[in-house]
Amino acid sequence: MKGFLGVLPPVLLLDPMLRVWLMEDIGRGDRTTQSLLSQHHTIVQARWVAKAQGIIAGLPIAARVFYLLNDQISFVPLKAEGDPCQPGEVVAEITGAWDGLLMGERVALNLVMRLSGIASLTNLYVEKIADLPARFVDTRKTTPGLRILEKYASAVGGAINHRMGLDDAVMIKDNHIVAAGSITQAIQQVRSQIPYPLSIEVETETIDQVEEAVQCGAEIIMLDNMSLDLMTQAVGLIRQQDKRVKIEASGNISLDTIRSVAQVGVDFISSSAPVTQSPWLDLSMRLI
Repeated sequence: MKGFLGVLPPVLLLDPMLRVWLMEDIGRGDRTTQSLLSQHHTIVQARWVAKAQGIIAGLPIAARVFYLLNDQISFVPLKAEGDPCQPGEVVAEITGAWDGLLMGERVALNLVMRLSGIASLTNLYVEKIADLPARFVDTRKTTPGLRILEKYASAVGGAINHRMGLDDAVMIKDNHIVAAGSITQAIQQVRSQIPYPLSIEVETETIDQVEEAVQCGAEIIMLDNMSLDLMTQAVGLIRQQDKRVKIEASGNISLDTIRSVAQVGVDFISSSAPVTQSPWLDLSMRLI
């Protein structure tokens, strides 16, 4: 892994989301736990055990889930964010009142399994090009309501976050070009209105579009769904005309193709696959 890039969301943003998800799961009360356990203050211990190989992400978020239910619960991660795990390894230990542990179990586990799955697949992509200059980048293809956490998990896996939302940067895509009339007109209109220091990225599919984007001063040029031959030609053109322009490759990126794309000489390679295609990393909580 090239380095840990994840920044945890502040509790100001995190806690309201976690409260909603806890209320969704608990509803009017945990019928099972509250019916069976009369002494809710009884202190118990539990362990989180990995059932598959992968990269751990989200344990501090899980700790926050339990804290919101009972601030006396102790959640101790035994793995740092971004650490690998093997089947059978204990990744966290929890001590506290058993009603809090059982009511928070599913929300906390679901989040960590989902985020660890994203981090695990992201890391496979990152490791494919770890010895090359190109960096792996995520996209805005995320689950509504979960973007901030899914992008955190992507960063834990070693990716660089692309823009978090439409306000982060300007990306002129194919439909914007059609609406504006041309790449030149789109860049001119956008540049006259955006605040400093937003950058402008242009999505291109042909060499003519690449040349137009360079001539208009785009800071980043995306080579979208290009063949390796066409991409090689585009990279050569851009480097010759303006070495300051950053180049991003996107479209049909897979574990089988990412290295070949990186060897063309692009700066960034973006893909939604780690978020849209990752399986959950299986974990379980076992009371001691």
